[in-house]
Amino acid sequence: MASSHGRVDQRFVDWMASLPASMHTIPLTNLAIPGSHDSFSFYIDEASPVGPEQPETVQNFVSVFGTVAKKLMRKWLATQTMNFTSQLESGIRFFDLRISTKPRDPDNELYFAHGLFSATVREGLEQISSFLSAHAREVVFLDFNHFYGVQNHHHEKLVAMLKEVFGDKLCPVVFAQEVTLQYLWEKEYQVLVFYHHPMALEVPFLWPGQMMPSPWANTTDPEKLVQFLQASLTGRRKKGSFFVSQVVLTPKASTVMKGVASGLRETITERYAPPTVHLQN
Repeated sequence: MASSHGRVDQRFVDWMASLPASMHTIPLTNLAIPGSHDSFSFYIDEASPVGPEQPETVQNFVSVFGTVAKKLMRKWLATQTMNFTSQLESGIRFFDLRISTKPRDPDNELYFAHGLFSATVREGLEQISSFLSAHAREVVFLDFNHFYGVQNHHHEKLVAMLKEVFGDKLCPVVFAQEVTLQYLWEKEYQVLVFYHHPMALEVPFLWPGQMMPSPWANTTDPEKLVQFLQASLTGRRKKGSFFVSQVVLTPKASTVMKGVASGLRETITERYAPPTVHLQN
């Protein structure tokens, strides 16, 4: 993994390229691909407005307590400490992406968002594209699964951006079972875009969201989380599509209130999560 000092374990940088030949023809639906949750949240801008998806209670909380409220929110919203490049160098190949417009933004930009706004979508995509250009046998899955304040013209803008940034790296939709590393390498495809919006039906390289289901355990109990993952794993494989196993503990409102000043890492990640979770196939 990438360390806090910037050193990278080279085993993870090109791990797909390093897989044995026997795995090159296995459908990627049958492989476990490491991914990150709210992948962009390494950069949450405390100076930004509150995201449009937040309930009125949160909006009111911030309007009363201002910057202090946003600093507390950030402790619960930032689920990652690495930027896209560092995540890629550490072996992450699936990215959970949530897109929003920003109120009264004169540039009409698209941003990553999780309660507060993060970097622009273009910045993130360009980081990913730069890595892929330097590592031609690595493949990423981009899962655009939530859209906030995004209208049709914003979707068109995002599709155009994907074309501009990734170009011929984009893999068009085919039967999921056809997608192997060998297939992608032969075609020189490196990016699969999953898009949870009807726009996916209109664009050849947008894979419909139902081809990447992501069931959510919604629990703070590690045992219940493992049980949920084990129960869903077999059924998902039989459907022949890609799917996400969310190894994520989700705080309740009461959890947040009890640990409002300590934040996500101390209250959930370090206190409740077991050191390692092993899933058996």
